[in-house]
Amino acid sequence: MTDKKNIYFASDVHLGTPNHKESLVREKLFVKWLDEIKHDAKEIYLLGDIFDFWFEYKHVAPRGFTRTLGKIAEITDSGIPVHFFTGNHDLWTFDYLIQETGVILHRQKLVTELYGKRFLLAHGDGLGPYDKGYKRMKKVFSNPFAQWLFARIHPNFSFCIAHKWSRSSRNSYEVHDLKYKGEDKEWLILYAKQKLKEEHYNYFIFGHRHVPINIKLSEDSTFINLGDWLYNFTYAVFDGNKLELKKYTY
Repeated sequence: MTDKKNIYFASDVHLGTPNHKESLVREKLFVKWLDEIKHDAKEIYLLGDIFDFWFEYKHVAPRGFTRTLGKIAEITDSGIPVHFFTGNHDLWTFDYLIQETGVILHRQKLVTELYGKRFLLAHGDGLGPYDKGYKRMKKVFSNPFAQWLFARIHPNFSFCIAHKWSRSSRNSYEVHDLKYKGEDKEWLILYAKQKLKEEHYNYFIFGHRHVPINIKLSEDSTFINLGDWLYNFTYAVFDGNKLELKKYTY
């Protein structure tokens, strides 16, 4: 039996966009990757925006994604922990994924030790003193009363609104923000550098930006942005000694 020692990280699959046909192609690749890594995975961290939109009504969950949900359930049933971080697109995750797939849900950043190395893990949205407009919006989206109100809307209508907003937001983002801006302009790098002044971390791993980034912040601290599964099909793997940012080839 293969020694299960690797820890895997991925984010920003955005299942459901831009349409069912194209999303299904990417979903099959993502599930194929999950099926391959389960043989040597000690843990798997999914750092947000796995779904392009997700909202759980009390008795209704989003249609589709059966291959992904089934594969995650298979992996957790085998005893491999799968950590699921909410992102800005799947913020409204409540208890369905926990109950049905066995994931460990994280709504906030996570500081953890893996193989004796200190990690700060998060989706990345709203971190640091930046993007104040989004922070105000996130407060509304995270408000229990706002969530209750949204749940009163019929799913056919609410999902239509959400997908239209998601497409508009992403189209604007794709035009302006899909290139690396440099250390002095990348908000998450600036955030990581500020955190390093407060305490030491060996690794910062984020999603959200859709741009694969792997840079040294100091001799013993590395910043990783995971990229995405829309354009880059990238992920990270840590074997206890080395952390690599890789591109999935198929």
